[in-house]
Amino acid sequence: MLKYQRTLRDRIRLEGIGLHTGYPVHMTLVPAPQDTGIRFRRTDLRNFEIEATRAHVAKVSYATTLMKKGVMISTVEHLLSTLYGLGIDNLFIDLDSMEVPILDGSGLRFIEKIEDVGIREQGALRRYIVILEPIEVRQGDKVAGVYPAPVPTATYIIDFKHNAIGRQEIQVELTPGSYRQEIGPARTFGFISDVEYLKRCGLIRGGSLDNAVVLDDSGIVNADLRFPDEFVRHKLLDLLGDISLVGYPIVGHLYAEKAGHAIHAALADHVVRQQEKYRISTIADTRPVMATRSAG
Repeated sequence: MLKYQRTLRDRIRLEGIGLHTGYPVHMTLVPAPQDTGIRFRRTDLRNFEIEATRAHVAKVSYATTLMKKGVMISTVEHLLSTLYGLGIDNLFIDLDSMEVPILDGSGLRFIEKIEDVGIREQGALRRYIVILEPIEVRQGDKVAGVYPAPVPTATYIIDFKHNAIGRQEIQVELTPGSYRQEIGPARTFGFISDVEYLKRCGLIRGGSLDNAVVLDDSGIVNADLRFPDEFVRHKLLDLLGDISLVGYPIVGHLYAEKAGHAIHAALADHVVRQQEKYRISTIADTRPVMATRSAG
C-alpha cells in the first residue's frame, strides 16, 4: 500500500464528448496540494467547485452524477475509478461542460495520459479507511459490501442471460499495477435492445461503437473484447469509481454481485454513515485486520 499522498507531476489536457449529453467537453487534470482531495471545477461557470464526495451524489441511473447548488457533473465514475485505482489523492479536474468525456468507454486513455506525465509523491501521509466490521447493502439478489481484510481486495460477480456474457467473476488484489493491467482497460457495454428507450430518456446521445461494447441478440456487434470477461471487469471499474466517493481508499474486501451504480452508491453511503465499523489510519499505524466473516 502507498505510504504518502500523491498527485500528478504535470497537467493533462483531454477533450471528447459526453456519453449521455453528447456535448463536446475540454478537460484538464491539474496537480493539487496535499489534503486537497479530488475536486471538479466547472470552468464555464466561474470555476464552480464540486468535491468528489458521497454528499454530492445526485443521480445513479446509468451513470453517477454529482451536484452542488444545482450545478452538475455527470458520468464521473470512469475517471474517479482511474484515480482511485492508480492511487492519486489530490487533483483539480477542470471542465467546460457538465459531463466527463467518455473517450473509449474505459479508463485506458486516462491511464495512458497519467503515465505520460507521471505521478508525484507528496509529503503528507495517506489516510485509509480500515474496515473492522462488515458493511453491506442487499436489494433482493443484489449485494454490495465491504469486509475486513489485511489488504485492499475486490470480488465482482455478474450474471446476464445474454449468451455473450453469462456468469462472470473477478477476484483481484487492488494495486496500481493490477488496476492498470486488469481493470482500467475494460470498456462499458450496452445492448441494442435498450437504445431507443435510453434515447427517449435523454441518455446515450454521445454513445457509439467507438466508446462502448455493443451487443445485439446474436452477440457482440462492434469489436473484439479486450478480455474474455471484459464485462465483469468493467463493472468492477464502476464500483471503484463509485466507492471512491467515501473520501479515502479502503483497506478491506470489496464485494458486489449483480450490482450497479445505485447499490454501489448505497454502499458508499453506508460506509460514510457507519463510522463505528472502521477506523481511519495512515499506513504507519495500519495493522492487519483479519476477516470476521466471509464476503457474500
